[in-house]
Amino acid sequence: MAIEVLPLPIPPTADPEKLKDFGREVKGVNPGALSPEEFKEVHDLLYKHGALLFRNVDLTPEQQYALTKAFDPASESYGHGNKKTEGEKKSILHPDLKTIPRVPQVQLIGNGTVYNHEGLAEAMLKHPSHTTFHKTRVSAEDEEKGYTRYYRWHIDAALYDLSPPKVTTLYGVTVPQGPHQTVRYDDGTGDELEVPLGTTAFVSGKTMFDILPPELKSVAVRTKVKYAPHPYVWMAPARALPTGLGILSEGLEMSYDELPPWEESRIKVLPMVWKNPVTGDLHFQVHPCGVSELLIDPLPEGTKREGALYPDGARLADLKEVRELLYKMQRPAIAPNLVYPHDWHEKDLVLFHNRGVLHTVVGAFKKDQVRAFHQCNLAASDDPAGPSAEDPGDDASEEPFMSQYLHYSVHNIVGFECHGQL
Repeated sequence: MAIEVLPLPIPPTADPEKLKDFGREVKGVNPGALSPEEFKEVHDLLYKHGALLFRNVDLTPEQQYALTKAFDPASESYGHGNKKTEGEKKSILHPDLKTIPRVPQVQLIGNGTVYNHEGLAEAMLKHPSHTTFHKTRVSAEDEEKGYTRYYRWHIDAALYDLSPPKVTTLYGVTVPQGPHQTVRYDDGTGDELEVPLGTTAFVSGKTMFDILPPELKSVAVRTKVKYAPHPYVWMAPARALPTGLGILSEGLEMSYDELPPWEESRIKVLPMVWKNPVTGDLHFQVHPCGVSELLIDPLPEGTKREGALYPDGARLADLKEVRELLYKMQRPAIAPNLVYPHDWHEKDLVLFHNRGVLHTVVGAFKKDQVRAFHQCNLAASDDPAGPSAEDPGDDASEEPFMSQYLHYSVHNIVGFECHGQL
């Protein structure tokens, strides 16, 4: 049976034009036993569309690990390091993950208590909630009415020592059903989004980059992002914005002296924009909660500077300034009409391009609502690539990328990589 590919059902709140290329449902193949030819097709579909859905799949943890590893055969350990997250009590990730003993690359996540599950006699799971991470929270009365928030927009990555995984696989084992909830942004915009209970929400990093105004695109392709050492420990005392897109600057982060032992050479410094290896598209891929500095290269010599931001380059180390700039760049892409909230059913398998999308846990469950998912992502064998010389080209007629820079004459951007600035 040939592979059949269908668009994902996007909600009526979404902009169909902006989401027309995002996500596909795949039928006609068993993702746990793909032939080499089938895998190649699935591989390319994932990089082209950001997320793939397989419905009604029977998938063992061993098969899930093998499928995830196939996207990066040299990868081996879980994306945060096997056992490291569970063993680091101070990390904000500690309560959320339980390792499946016989396949330590696969984690059990969810809500409630699960018994006799894949070698775990008893596992107490906790669905992450904005109530424990945001500075403010939806009132208990409003929660009863079905209001909630995004938890934390992020990329699956340790962001220290290990390279960000290329692909994450999520498999719904036990999926409780219930009334839809309404996400409130609570940022003064009045933005809201109706979502299925316990949805995973996705936004496209490509769209996040594409919709930037020219002056911010210029900054994005010139910037490297420096993350804090052990960022999930570092950020644990701090509190997030109500949109789940970054942290308030209140000086609550753990001091570097208090962190577990760390080395400067293991700190991650990554491009702000990551290049898709199949399509060549550029994706704005930043985990805003873990960022400590932004390192901006100057405009190339001879470039018109009028209207450009940071034409001489900059090192932004003030957390408030760093976060305000990132928020300005990322917030437009989480607008309700650009979000795909997946409606989970049991035996759904979702693959997503972890280097091309941002995602977040959403909503809240009651204690007696048992939910069990298997999650797998693997620390990659290399770091993501940023923009390269061929992306903008040297001809101002090249569309659509080059046209965004005409009023800066940034055709000289091709010199970035050659001059060691990317």
